[in-house]
Amino acid sequence: MSDALVSSMEHAAWLEVTVDRPAALNALNAEVLDGLAAAMAELRARDDLRGMILTGAGEKAFVAGADISGLTALGPAEALVFSRRGQAVFDAIERAGKPVIAAVNGWALGGGCELALACHIRVAAKTAKFGLPEVSLGVIPGYGGTQRLARLVGTGRALQMILTGDPIDAAEAYRIGLTNLVVEPTDLLGACRTLAARITSRGPCAVSLALEAVLGGRDRDFSEALALEAAQFGRAAATEDWSEGTRAFLEKRKPQFRGR
Repeated sequence: MSDALVSSMEHAAWLEVTVDRPAALNALNAEVLDGLAAAMAELRARDDLRGMILTGAGEKAFVAGADISGLTALGPAEALVFSRRGQAVFDAIERAGKPVIAAVNGWALGGGCELALACHIRVAAKTAKFGLPEVSLGVIPGYGGTQRLARLVGTGRALQMILTGDPIDAAEAYRIGLTNLVVEPTDLLGACRTLAARITSRGPCAVSLALEAVLGGRDRDFSEALALEAAQFGRAAATEDWSEGTRAFLEKRKPQFRGR
C-alpha cells in the first residue's frame, strides 16, 4: 500500500492492516483515512482475500482518536464534511462483504473506538481501553459512534459512555458486549489469526451472505428482515459452495469450498 501511515501484509488469505503512526498514538487524519479506504478497496476487489485484521502500531494505542489540531479551525460546514468523510470510510469497512476483525492492542478512543465499532468482530488485549471522550472537548462522536455503540451495547450503556466521556477497560468492554474476546497482549494477533482461520474454513459465499443478512436486516422491520434472510438463503442455494458443503456433510468429509 502506498500510504506510509497505513501498512499492510498478507497472512493465510487475510489482509493484515496496521495504522502506523505510533508517535501520534495512531491518531486518525486525512492520510490515514485515505489509507484505510485503499485497504478496503483492495479487500473488496480481490477474490483471494477472505477478510481483514486491523490493528495499530506499537503497544500503547489501537487508534487514540482524531488529530485534535485538525478540529480547531472547523466551522459548521467544514465539520459536516469532516464527519461525512470518516463515516464513509468506516461504512465501507462495515459493508466490506468480508469479515473485518479489530485487533485492539491499546487505547481505542474517539475515532479509534468508532473504527473498532465499524469492524465486525473485536478482539482486545487486556490492556486495551475503549472510550468516546469527545464531549470533554465540547465535541460529539462524528464517525458513527453515536449509532453503532447504541446498537451494539444498548442505549443506556452507550449514553453513559458518550455523555460522561469516561473510558472503560477491556474487561468491562467484554462484559457489556463491546468486545468479543479479551486476551493477553502477546496473544492478540495469534487469537485474531485463529479466529480468521476458523472463518476461512467455512463457505466464503455463505460468510458474505450472512454478513449482508445481519447488517442489512438490522434497521428493518422484523418481517422485512426475515424476508431479506430468506432471499440470502435462496442466493446461497444457487452457489457451488452450498452443493459442496451439504454433500460433504452427508459423505462425512471435509468440504472443499471454492467461493462460488
